[in-house]
Amino acid sequence: MRIRAGAAALPLAVIMLTAGCSSSSPPATADGAASGGTGTITAVGAENEYADVIQQVGGTYVHAEAIMSNPDTDPHTFEASPSVAHAISQARLIVQNGAGYDDWVTGIEKAAPDPGRKVIKVQQLLGLPDDVANPHLWYRPATMPAVASAIAADLAMLQPAHAAYFKANAARFTASLAPWNQALAQFKAKYPDTPVATTEPVADYMLQAAGTDNMTPWAFQADVMNGTDPSAQDVAVQRSLFTGRKVKIFLYNQQVTDSLTESYIKLANANGIPVVGVYETMPEPGYDYQSWMLAEVHAMDKALADKTSTEHL
Repeated sequence: MRIRAGAAALPLAVIMLTAGCSSSSPPATADGAASGGTGTITAVGAENEYADVIQQVGGTYVHAEAIMSNPDTDPHTFEASPSVAHAISQARLIVQNGAGYDDWVTGIEKAAPDPGRKVIKVQQLLGLPDDVANPHLWYRPATMPAVASAIAADLAMLQPAHAAYFKANAARFTASLAPWNQALAQFKAKYPDTPVATTEPVADYMLQAAGTDNMTPWAFQADVMNGTDPSAQDVAVQRSLFTGRKVKIFLYNQQVTDSLTESYIKLANANGIPVVGVYETMPEPGYDYQSWMLAEVHAMDKALADKTSTEHL
């Protein structure tokens, strides 16, 4: 079963180490860097897509570290290590997803309190409830522009002398998302109401923006996401989408597969339905956030245009 990692799941050793790191941390200077440092702001993105945006906005004045970046890891079952606790406790800026997705970060933050630390919880930034049904917020087109703006504001508080630089980088980042937004609009106009199937709601926000019709029952998606066995009825409905060729594309979480989801990949292939893999963390190397999102839309377009599968980016 997949159990979403939370603050309560943090090993005691991690909590103790983190608290120790907090008490021994060097004091921060006025520009947000540690005393005696180079003036570079240390930042952490709980997921590498957020770390990538931090780095793009912070540029030469920031060193951003990603905690989750392994495409073979299920983010929902991630457990923090002592080294992760140390990295988070030392960070001057942290960006985490929220919505129950990475509560382990909050646990470490509480264990190593720092009044000067800037923390951006994306779910709260977007005004979404803690129990938002789909936590994969980075696939939502409006998410990263808001995140970039918040990052620029917090970095400016840490290094006021470079406020204009951070603001300009955030604006540049948002402008660079235009090709993705254009691709979504073009897909929606070219293939309106395209029926698709999914294993779980990883890319659902993007699919909605692209104007697709997700035929997979929500209960099935939620069960797979949360590591619960779907009902027999939902399993049958999902299977009928392939045997009846009711969908044009099958999108599955490339990072989390099991015998059930793999059986649907085989069923899709057997019925001539192209398969597109989607990811919870940004594929590396070779991608930044912008090119990753654009590549996913191009993969969907390719699936419809010439029935070609893209299981791996």
